[in-house]
Amino acid sequence: MGLPREVATEVGARAMILWTRSGLAICVVLLVLAGAAAGQEIRPTLDKIKETGVIQLGYRETSRPFSFRGSDGQPAGFSIDLCLQVAGALRESLKLPGLKVAWVPVTPADRIQKLVQGAIDLECGSTTITFGRMEQVAFSHMISVDGGSLLATVDSRIGTVKDLAGKRVGVIPNTTTEKALAAALAGASTTTVVPVAEVGEGLRGLEEGRLDAYASDRLLLASLLTTAKNPAKLRLSSEYFSYEPYALMLRRGDNPFQARVNRTLSHLYRSGLVQIYERWFGPFAAASPLTKALYLLHSWPD
Repeated sequence: MGLPREVATEVGARAMILWTRSGLAICVVLLVLAGAAAGQEIRPTLDKIKETGVIQLGYRETSRPFSFRGSDGQPAGFSIDLCLQVAGALRESLKLPGLKVAWVPVTPADRIQKLVQGAIDLECGSTTITFGRMEQVAFSHMISVDGGSLLATVDSRIGTVKDLAGKRVGVIPNTTTEKALAAALAGASTTTVVPVAEVGEGLRGLEEGRLDAYASDRLLLASLLTTAKNPAKLRLSSEYFSYEPYALMLRRGDNPFQARVNRTLSHLYRSGLVQIYERWFGPFAAASPLTKALYLLHSWPD
């Protein structure tokens, strides 16, 4: 038996009111959540710098000669010097004479995450430009070019990738070197690839006998060799098994900041680069034609 018409009408009206109130409450909650999410979005970098008076620069602690912690505990290296030039140009162009630099250590495992989440504004390291990374971040002009190679113990008699059969080779996971090494080792199932967290761990593995070779970019390996306890026990391969174009890393879609960074680099490449280059790599006159062409091609006009 159904409800009387008057009762049914009243029940329906009350249900409609409750539904309307619930719907309104849901809308309010959604609006609040949307506002909170919007508040968590990363502001344009230039606005962030103007408001805080600070630029947060990411650096690597052991990626010598590009980015490392010096003997005084402060960040040093070629990429560090370039980022300091960017900070100086921003002080002038944004009229922020008191602009401060905050250094934030990063690793290959967390550098992209820290950039995307806003913990750093610019990564000053030895990061290779790849299309895969471009899906998450953006890059500046190229700052250097290198290639994957090997640093091995003399006793291992390793000279090239082909000599790695039956050997232990260290490499940092989730890097372009790891992918290139895997491709170069295709079919060499007897090679043991050992993951290491950082460049310094690769050197310790060689010195302590846990590794026969360590794979990384050749410029990094050459610099690493100079810090070894006994360089005579290690040998740097002359072989390259990958191409590694380096750049500073910044957030995607932040065109105004990217333009400021690239303008600074272009000015530097036209005049002022030689002194910085020679501080870390030796005479610029001895640089390869490819390296010299890199800086010439990125000397864009204003």
